[in-house]
Amino acid sequence: MTYLTVPISGKNLQSCKEQIGSAVRAGAEMLELRTDYIESLNIDKLKELIAYTEQTSLPVIVTCRDSAQGGQNNLSADLRKQILIEAVKLGADLIDCEFANFLKDDFGNDIKKTLAGNKKTRLILSEHNFKEPFENLAEIYEEMYSVFPEAIAKTAYQANHINDCFAAFDIMHEYGGKAIAICMGPAGIISRIITKKLGAFLTFASTEANTQTAPGQLTIEKMKKLYRYDTINKETEIFGVIADPVGHSISPQVHNACFATGNMNKVYLPLWVAGGQMDFNSFLDNVTTRKWLDFKGFSVTIPHKVNALEYAQKKGEYIEPVAIQIGAVNTLVIRDNERITGYNTDYAGAMDALTQVMGISKKQLKGKSIAVLGAGGVARAIVAGLADVGAKITIYNRTMEKARGLAGEFKCHFAQADEIQGSDAEIIINCTSIGMYPKTDVSPLPTKCLNASQTIFDTVYNPLETLLLKQAKQAGAKTVNGAEMFINQAAEQFKMFTQCDCPMEVIRKAVLNALTSKI
Repeated sequence: MTYLTVPISGKNLQSCKEQIGSAVRAGAEMLELRTDYIESLNIDKLKELIAYTEQTSLPVIVTCRDSAQGGQNNLSADLRKQILIEAVKLGADLIDCEFANFLKDDFGNDIKKTLAGNKKTRLILSEHNFKEPFENLAEIYEEMYSVFPEAIAKTAYQANHINDCFAAFDIMHEYGGKAIAICMGPAGIISRIITKKLGAFLTFASTEANTQTAPGQLTIEKMKKLYRYDTINKETEIFGVIADPVGHSISPQVHNACFATGNMNKVYLPLWVAGGQMDFNSFLDNVTTRKWLDFKGFSVTIPHKVNALEYAQKKGEYIEPVAIQIGAVNTLVIRDNERITGYNTDYAGAMDALTQVMGISKKQLKGKSIAVLGAGGVARAIVAGLADVGAKITIYNRTMEKARGLAGEFKCHFAQADEIQGSDAEIIINCTSIGMYPKTDVSPLPTKCLNASQTIFDTVYNPLETLLLKQAKQAGAKTVNGAEMFINQAAEQFKMFTQCDCPMEVIRKAVLNALTSKI
């Protein structure tokens, strides 16, 4: 069993008791008493706190952290040792001692003697690095086990890149329930969830975002509701969104909601892959060489869509022809043979969103005059789809070189961005980020360009109704919001990930909830 453990970090006994109550109600499976957070800590306070935890029936770790490894209040070595020894005598299930201190005779020997006389309590030996990964993680674990074979060995280190996490995954895969391996920071968030799949001893979660005791620690609510922690086991398949940055992505809420509806043993994670092609390649190489991680598919977004295409071209098995034409991949699927296939669902999502609102088929877009604002990745995917059905396209962009290049590839017209004011296009599609949160008070088009005979499509989906769409409605035009494109492209990804039809009501509700609320 991997225990979902909540650190209790109150500054006084009352706040500790309140946190314990919150942790129990939230579904904690273990408590860690971070006694170093308690002001004016003494043995009597420890006794009262342990007695209080006995009412919960949850296993308890007592930790009195050294300030050199993240401890609070700069407690003396003598007091920290006394707290740990007394915790053993009071029947704590586990104590956590820094390995560096355990190696000191005047510290470690006294704890060994106390543990020898109290067989109930287990020892966690821990090492922390809040700046960077350890140079040789495997050696640290080997040394800990050689010094105290019965110990649960723990490391927690700052992951400065998602690729720093794989050493921790290897440790958990090798040692399972005898190990704890936490990667701190935003790049290490996935390690806190994958822990359960790999069967490590525990993972940590806080009761509230402001009570976290380490960088990147998720709340227990987010672990359970968003990432479906309770359903994860060693057979769970892993999916995720590759992006830089990734924190804003609503894809985890959307895909996990669909997995839950189908009772699928799958989880979808945010994968912050910083850097360029080399970092992207390294991440996928790390994934594909560890079959036991069970990564099965990825959504790919800014800035890695071109990187995904190049990776799939070099090491993949199949790439959808239209993805090659677009020059970008937004979906990667790892097949049973461990080979990667690449697709682009952006164009299909956009075409479906547009034709659904207009009440026409894709073929009926042939010959329609369409103005596309922007010449970036989104515009490229949409232009490819429109060109395929024979629409009359004009690309409007501030940078003429980019507009000229895109228009040349798909044999369509191009013009300077401000020339759209003279356009008589039946359909206008905004593929820029103008109007996106937080700058929601701007529009890419003057109102005089809008009229009731048009259809206006804004690919921006946050906010749901941009200023452009509000003005288009006032002018009597039909409107298509970016959420519809997102819903359709995500539904296509879901089909590729699962070989099942997407529950459209579920995905639509999940997208709207994610855009209007926060977990």
